[in-house]
Amino acid sequence: MQFTSEQRLDDGVLERDFTLGDIPGILWTPAPAPASAPASAPVPLILLGHPGGLDRMRPRLAARARHSAAEGFASATVELPGSGDRPRSAAAEQARADLHRVLKAGEPVSDDIVDRLVLPLVDKAVPEWQAALDALLSLPGIDGPVGFSGGVISIGVRLAVVEPRIAAAALFAGSYVPRAMFEEARRVTVPLHVLLQWDDEGNDRQAALDLFDAFGSKEKTLNANMGGHTGVPQYAGEAAARFFTRHLKS
Repeated sequence: MQFTSEQRLDDGVLERDFTLGDIPGILWTPAPAPASAPASAPVPLILLGHPGGLDRMRPRLAARARHSAAEGFASATVELPGSGDRPRSAAAEQARADLHRVLKAGEPVSDDIVDRLVLPLVDKAVPEWQAALDALLSLPGIDGPVGFSGGVISIGVRLAVVEPRIAAAALFAGSYVPRAMFEEARRVTVPLHVLLQWDDEGNDRQAALDLFDAFGSKEKTLNANMGGHTGVPQYAGEAAARFFTRHLKS
C-alpha cells in the first residue's frame, strides 16, 4: 500500500488516498486525541462498499466516513474492477449495454444479464477487498473487528461468507442480485443490518425481501424506508451507526 495524498478535513478527520498495486482507494481515520490525553487504542475498521466510480462517489463516501469517524471508526474503500480509471471488461460492458437496452424497452431483466453483470464483478472484487484488508490492518492505529457497509450487496454477501475478519455487515439492498447469491446468503452468519429503500426504481423489492429471508444470520434487521435510491433518511444512517457500535465496540 502506498499513500499518494492526504488532507486534514475541517472536523479533524484525516483523509488519505492510496494505491494497492493498480487499485486506488481512500482511508479516513478519526481526529487524533489531544497531546495531553492518554494514548488511544487502535480503532475498528469499516469497509465502505459502493457501486463504483470513486471520483463520483467520493462526497457521499466521505460523509459516511466522517460520521463513522465521529463514532470512533476508521473507514476505507477501494475502486471496483472496471470502474473509474481501471481497465474495462468487454463482457461487463456488453452486459451493461444489454441491461440498459431492456430497461429502456420496459422489458424484464433476465437472470442471464444479471449473472453476466454481477458474478464476474464479485469474483474479482472480493479478493481485492481482502488484499486491501490485509494492508489496512497492518497500519498502526487500526485493528479489528471489521465491518462492511453499503453495496454492491452481492459483494457484501460474498465477503461475509469467505472473510472471517468481517464481524458485522450493514448492506444496502439497491442492486441486482444473481440467483446464485441466494445460496451464499444462507451461509452468512454475522449480524446483519439491511437497508431497503421501498421505492428504489433500480431495485427488485421482492428479490431484496427474498434475499433478506435467505440470510442465515441469527441476528438480522431489515430497515425499510419510503423513498427512492438516493432518498435514504438520516435516521437510517444513524441506525446503522448504532448497529456497528454495538457489534464492533462491544
